[in-house]
Amino acid sequence: TTLILKSCERDEVPYRSERLTPTQHTVRITMAKLKVSELRTKNKQELLNQLKDLKAELAALRVAKVTGGAPNKLSKIKVVRLSIARVLTVISHNQRAALQKAYEGKQHKPLDLRVKKTRAIRKALTKEQASKKTVKIQKKTAQFGLRKFAIKA
Repeated sequence: TTLILKSCERDEVPYRSERLTPTQHTVRITMAKLKVSELRTKNKQELLNQLKDLKAELAALRVAKVTGGAPNKLSKIKVVRLSIARVLTVISHNQRAALQKAYEGKQHKPLDLRVKKTRAIRKALTKEQASKKTVKIQKKTAQFGLRKFAIKA
């Protein structure tokens, strides 16, 4: 997306509340900060196209940095890099969700899709296993149940 801001008088505040001096005629802003909520609605191909555009823009900004470009271009490198990271994160989240769905209900899952927790928690007995009693204990509790006492005060 490209947005062009026109110059205005000193007292007026233009769109996006950026003050422009009368000598500035046009300012070009490309690729504003991406919102993850917007990225999540896009499909994989749109995300890959956006990633390609962002990488091309980053390459252009790096060329401008080497050739001694304007300071606003140099500060924009960070924004573009963060946008690339956001797009890559959304792509990986979508892939992971698709894999989770594919392996749902199956006996074995890939290690990276399993619940991490801690090793001790993973190896611990389940509630059902921990509550089971041996035959000997079952007989003992049947023979000698809990005694009830009445305490005189």
